[in-house]
Amino acid sequence: MIGLGWWLRDSWEMVRRNLIHIKRTPELLLDVTLSPIMFVLLFSFVFGGAISVGSEGGQDASYINFLMAGIFVQTVAFAGIYTGVLLANDLQKGMIDRFRSLPMSQSSVLTGRTLTDLMRATLAIAIMWVVGMLVGFRPEGGIGGNLAAVAIMLLFGFALSWVGVAAGALVRTPEALQGIIFAAVFPLTFVSSAFVPTDTMPGWMRIFAENQPMTLVVNAVRDLTLGTNLYAAELPSVIWSVAILVVSFPLGLWLYNRRTTQ
Repeated sequence: MIGLGWWLRDSWEMVRRNLIHIKRTPELLLDVTLSPIMFVLLFSFVFGGAISVGSEGGQDASYINFLMAGIFVQTVAFAGIYTGVLLANDLQKGMIDRFRSLPMSQSSVLTGRTLTDLMRATLAIAIMWVVGMLVGFRPEGGIGGNLAAVAIMLLFGFALSWVGVAAGALVRTPEALQGIIFAAVFPLTFVSSAFVPTDTMPGWMRIFAENQPMTLVVNAVRDLTLGTNLYAAELPSVIWSVAILVVSFPLGLWLYNRRTTQ
């Protein structure tokens, strides 16, 4: 098999390899299972009674309806960026050198990694959806709206996974990359509409918060799941995700090739 067929076959084999790794090391799923559940429960029961969201929480103005979009997008973002940590781990342990000695498409290492993490993000969304429903989340957007929300989340996560590829190829150790991820993603998440309405923020911060990609994706997911049109952020969120992917995909490939051919 040559060309596209060869690449597809090798990419699927890399996905299978990654899934077997997860099966043998199930703690790799903690960041997309236990952590999101803890965020849903803590924010809902600890902060839910103290934060007023007005009409932004849906028809019943409940905080859990407002919160879930933020938890969804935060988890998908971390799952996407975490691709870089797993890639950096393979680079550090010499696994990539072994792959380079095999007659296989070398780019399939990256596509297999990003597709596996897309599956992890899908699992996280499903788990959070069930937990959210148990504590009062009521998505009124219908089947079409909810499926569109999931599609926007996965597109955003897939785009960020290629940012993770670029970071994993650039940073020498997984430990250093983990610190960089937390330092970058947490501020973007909290300075957004994920957990509180942006109109409660200072003016200069609000300008940034309302126009950064995390907020736009959160607002789009919130509109689609709740069946509202408060933000009309669906198209801007897709544009941001595609723009991130267009930049990070070739950059990730270039940095990976440079790192592995030195």
